[in-house]
Amino acid sequence: MARGTLRIYLGAAPGVGKTYAMLSEAHRRIERGTDCVVGFVEHHDRPRTEVMLHGLEEIARKELEYRGSVFTEMDVDAVLARQPRVALVDELAHTNVPGSRNTKRWQDVEELLAAGIDVISTVNIQHLESLGDVVESITGVRQRETVPDEIVRRADQVDLVDMSPHALRRRMAHGNIYQPDKVDAALSNYFRPGNLTALRELALLWVADRVDEYLTEYRSEHQVSKIWGSRERIVVGLTGGPEGRTLIRRAARLAEKGAGGEVMAVYVAGSDGLTSASPKELALQRTLAEDLGGTFHHVVGDDIPVALLDFARGANATQIVLGVSRRKGWQYVFGPGVGATVARDSGPDLDVHLITHDEAGKGRGLPAARGARLGRSRIIAGWLVGVLGPVILTLLLTGVNADLGLANDMLLFLTLTVASALLGGLYPALASAAFGSLLLNYYFTPPLHRLMISDARNIVALVVFVAVAVSVASVVDLAARRTHQAARLRAESEILSFLAGNVLRGETGLEELLERVRETFAMESVALLERESDVAPWTCAGSVGPRPCQSPDTADVDVPVGDHMALALSGRVLPAENRRVLAAFAAQAAVVLDRQRLKQEAQQAKELAEGNRIRTALLAAVSHDLRTPLAGIKASVSSLRSDDVEWSEEDQAELLAAIEEGADRLDHLVGNLLDMSRLQTGTVAPLIREVDLDEVVPMALFGLPEDSVGLDIPEVLPMVAVDKGLLERSVANIVENAVKYSPAGTPVLVSASAIADRVEVRVIDRGPGVPEEARERMFAPFQRYGDAPRGAGVGLGLAVARGFAEAMGGTLNAEDTPGGGLTMVLSLRRAPGRPPQPDLSASVTSRPATAP
Repeated sequence: MARGTLRIYLGAAPGVGKTYAMLSEAHRRIERGTDCVVGFVEHHDRPRTEVMLHGLEEIARKELEYRGSVFTEMDVDAVLARQPRVALVDELAHTNVPGSRNTKRWQDVEELLAAGIDVISTVNIQHLESLGDVVESITGVRQRETVPDEIVRRADQVDLVDMSPHALRRRMAHGNIYQPDKVDAALSNYFRPGNLTALRELALLWVADRVDEYLTEYRSEHQVSKIWGSRERIVVGLTGGPEGRTLIRRAARLAEKGAGGEVMAVYVAGSDGLTSASPKELALQRTLAEDLGGTFHHVVGDDIPVALLDFARGANATQIVLGVSRRKGWQYVFGPGVGATVARDSGPDLDVHLITHDEAGKGRGLPAARGARLGRSRIIAGWLVGVLGPVILTLLLTGVNADLGLANDMLLFLTLTVASALLGGLYPALASAAFGSLLLNYYFTPPLHRLMISDARNIVALVVFVAVAVSVASVVDLAARRTHQAARLRAESEILSFLAGNVLRGETGLEELLERVRETFAMESVALLERESDVAPWTCAGSVGPRPCQSPDTADVDVPVGDHMALALSGRVLPAENRRVLAAFAAQAAVVLDRQRLKQEAQQAKELAEGNRIRTALLAAVSHDLRTPLAGIKASVSSLRSDDVEWSEEDQAELLAAIEEGADRLDHLVGNLLDMSRLQTGTVAPLIREVDLDEVVPMALFGLPEDSVGLDIPEVLPMVAVDKGLLERSVANIVENAVKYSPAGTPVLVSASAIADRVEVRVIDRGPGVPEEARERMFAPFQRYGDAPRGAGVGLGLAVARGFAEAMGGTLNAEDTPGGGLTMVLSLRRAPGRPPQPDLSASVTSRPATAP
């Protein structure tokens, strides 16, 4: 079954007439015999819209009850069962009532389309998901009901229902949109002229972009290469020189003269990836183009005019802006230049503007020296072989009186020319060819010792020698340059791969990255500088090496990163071909710096959130858990002081016991709160001493019910290195927690054993246990397991116990008790002095705990 088509009426605001236009289209289709039904249309009590529903078949709506009210939604099943040719579905962005078939109405529409039903719908521009923030900034109202842009973009037809702001406000004032009691509020808020104008512009631009997409798709499908000037698109050709800023500004002024004009700045680089353009200047021009509403494009191509024209035709541009050539007059002997070539080959569909500027006629500068590729020693060796080699060869051939023949003599001289090309490049080879031809003519070509040639065949031989020498030297030099470029690009790719991998994985810090830059380029120092604004002073965000630069102006090499950041290097001036990798390093350094700062901010935010959570929990604890024992104490004291009741001695004793119990609970709660506060602020300073466990553990059990704890602490256990007070508090909290959750009549067992250089204290209970995935949460502050009553504490006992254990260099973890329950394992450091004892955990003898 073929998928149905979707037609959408798009409006800038409510009331422009989208629903009216949709219903009018339905009447036209019915008149042509099309089976058309109303799936869902909301007329909002607008008389003219309601009249348009007359004569149209409406599918009964589905009633849904939600929160005590009855709502109606489109009955998707009924529409699918009716299977019309066309269905009208209003308000595409509507959110359905909970309990509906789908969450959003556009999902209902997708089902109808999949069933082969054509759908006509409506939507306002403010309901597009991508424009939510823009609409909120304009109107101050956040749209809760949105539809994905892709749904609207996939529509087979989008019709813009347009109305001027003044006409829409008149409709509003006449009561054609809202009820009279809502008109004044709407006109003074959402329907202000400025809001409506901005929304109307958004709708027009969105539809224009959609039309542009249609045009691009059509040209691509039909392979249309001819430019259609439906919209002014201006391509600016950049060379990387300072005149580019002038060209971009001029192109922007040209674009302003045509409605919807677009500026595209284009820089064409060679296919070898190496360029002599200033990255800093290109970055400034990119920023300028984007600030003026244009785009910046980096295009690769060895033939600049062809690449520029191909880009312009591919983008359906109508104008090209170029600068007058910077070449000097004598340089035109090598060709007409880029501007003249583009103007000649542009054809009648492209206008070419040549803009004058201050850099015209000043020269383009020399290319990078070949010595930068081959090295000084190789250049010197090439010149020696190319100049001294022919002299030495001539002395050898004339000194031994060897008559090898002119052809063999030429091959020997040609060998020297090739050798000089391999060593020093093209220029030493050309000098060798010229010098060798003179020596061949003077010493080996009749008449000898005269710069004359009597035999015409020798003239041809010498010309061929020079041509072959120059050709071979050029090929060898080109191969050497390509080999150098390949090696360089391979090194660059390895560096960039390492850089991207390490930085993306977060394995490299800022200092390590800057040190890598310093080592890679053999610089003295490297610094990442930043400032808050164009007039603010530079500050150093990170540096390596002695005497780092404090400003880009004092650096030997500086690479800008955005508007207010730069990478500054000192030590030597780098060639232009190194700046691309250096720019990548600079960009990654900025990324690393941002990541470090984001981590710090995230950590600070985490600490603040944890502090807020603890403060909130503390307030809850103070408001309830501390008030409960206070209320008991207050009630008991008030009862004892009452003159109306004569209390017996047993009653008085009971009230006094309640007061003591409440005070003990208060003391315990306040103690845990203070301990947690010390742990959070990092002020716990343990005093480590050698302590026997059998001296501390019984003291920690003071105050617990009799026969609730069984104790097994062997006397032969080694001493532990702990803070006696912190250990006592830790054990007390652990045991109290175990007793709280153990079944009545089942004692908690506290045992100890030595394992290697550690001593373990195990608190074993037979309670309900804790699932493995929830055990770590037990040690977080203010956490209580399961349905523990509010009077069971504030949930700090285990958090304090683990904090104290870790402060003493120990650990506290939870394990399953065989047969059911939970075992808390407190691992402590063995004190030096006694040798480690064997594991004594197998010999466990239970005895009731006694108070000291």
